Amino acid sequence: MSKEKPARASSSFHFVAGLSTGILSASLLQPVDLLKTRVQQARSISLLHTFRDITRGPNSLRHLWRGTLPSVIRTGFGSALYFSTLNALRQYVSRSNLLISTTGVIPSLPNKGTNNNFRPTTSSSSLPQLSNLANLTTGAIARASAGFIMMPITVLKVRYESSLYSYTSLYSAASAILRHEGLKGFFAGFGATAVRDAPYAGLYVLFYEQSKRRLSQLKDATRITSSVSINFISGVLAAGLATAVTNPFDAVKTRLQLMPG
Repeated sequence: MSKEKPARASSSFHFVAGLSTGILSASLLQPVDLLKTRVQQARSISLLHTFRDITRGPNSLRHLWRGTLPSVIRTGFGSALYFSTLNALRQYVSRSNLLISTTGVIPSLPNKGTNNNFRPTTSSSSLPQLSNLANLTTGAIARASAGFIMMPITVLKVRYESSLYSYTSLYSAASAILRHEGLKGFFAGFGATAVRDAPYAGLYVLFYEQSKRRLSQLKDATRITSSVSINFISGVLAAGLATAVTNPFDAVKTRLQLMPG
């Protein structure tokens, strides 16, 4: 008797999940994001020097969380748009077979005490199982689309975090950009952003799915037994690899958003 396939979560579920996790992660990791922006805006300042410069003087903790509001808006709604769009694209590709799809069952290692007997193991997630090309393409399209929609708030976030501008509020920042640069100022650096975001998301989904498959096959031979552990480890590995590949484009993106033209 075959096992029932795991239920597919709707795009609205992915929107809410992406929104909530995006808000939480942006709030907790804002100091790290602020440090990244400050380091990228400079040419030779180290991370430690930047941290000391930010925390020097009164209200050091408050300075570390400068730009939290635009960061929460950008990451929260950006993640919501990205994950809901990614889910819709993957479901569509899986149904239409536009890109070659793999089966939803992954072979595991042989059972102990048997000879060459493989038993099927279901995937650690309810997402459709797609080919490498499909994972790469859907991730890139979803990220580029969400990035374009959230581009104005991204520019506001980066400039608000930077020490090159003395904005006191999001309204004053938006007014200054509109007054001096026009509407195009809200899309400064979009080309570099797309060049960074699309490959990053595509590579992330590709590495994430490949890692889950490998860990699912090896879980009988390791101490990794739960789907949560597999998903967590896969996410960390995928994010690290994708970031390492696309970080130069991220630095270019930040420079263009801070100093357009």
